[in-house]
Amino acid sequence: MAVPRSLSTLMVQSVTGVGHVVMGLIEGFGEFLVFVGRTFRELFSPPFRARLILQQMQFIGYESTFIILLCGFFIGAAVSLQVGTIFVLFGAESMLGAANAKALARELSPLMAGFLIAGRAGAAITAEISTMKVNEQIDAMEAMAVDPISYLVVPRLVACLLMLPMLVALFNLMGQIASLIIALSIFDISQGIFFDKMARIVTWRDVWSGLQKAFVFGGIISLLACRYGLVASGGAKGVGKATTNAVVMMLLTLLGVDFVITYLQIVWK
Repeated sequence: MAVPRSLSTLMVQSVTGVGHVVMGLIEGFGEFLVFVGRTFRELFSPPFRARLILQQMQFIGYESTFIILLCGFFIGAAVSLQVGTIFVLFGAESMLGAANAKALARELSPLMAGFLIAGRAGAAITAEISTMKVNEQIDAMEAMAVDPISYLVVPRLVACLLMLPMLVALFNLMGQIASLIIALSIFDISQGIFFDKMARIVTWRDVWSGLQKAFVFGGIISLLACRYGLVASGGAKGVGKATTNAVVMMLLTLLGVDFVITYLQIVWK
């Protein structure tokens, strides 16, 4: 039976549309890989812009400290309340500190800190660079023989790689302080038992696993934020679109990469 012409046309248009989307994704991913390659090449090539790196470390790290400490405290307190309520049913409330510390070190701290830095610093980086792009400041830099990758991207990449593990460590610390407060004040767990169980169960491998994730997340946030900024176009509307797309992509990528790293850490344990 012959296929109606309208249906045939619709099928062809649908397949063509899907093909364009897939090819666009492949092309975009290839361009991103080229961008990453250029960035890492410039990372090990002079000039090394120490002043710019320190400025970005202050912005990404120091200026994010308060929100990291605050979020770490409340996340640690909330997790302790939930876990403690369950442990009480089994008479295992003494495990509260160990369970909270392990969850924070391996999973919650790097992921939550990554989300916070992506939302705060990542969005700001994309907005700043995309504004420079639409105002043709980046074109002016290239005309003066200044490589935008070396001047704009590399300092932000180095700063994120260095600061995110430190912020994750602070997140861990505040989360465990909150857990201790909850354990002592609500579940009546002695301080000695709290630290004894934590020392027995939580290892440096757990802490190192979280810091590994933080290091990778720092690279992802900085590279995606800078890339979306450098390809922005369309004036003020383009800046907003680039910033929104960058944050969404950063969050989705962090979730996916977190799963992959967690699986590899378990397999290679």
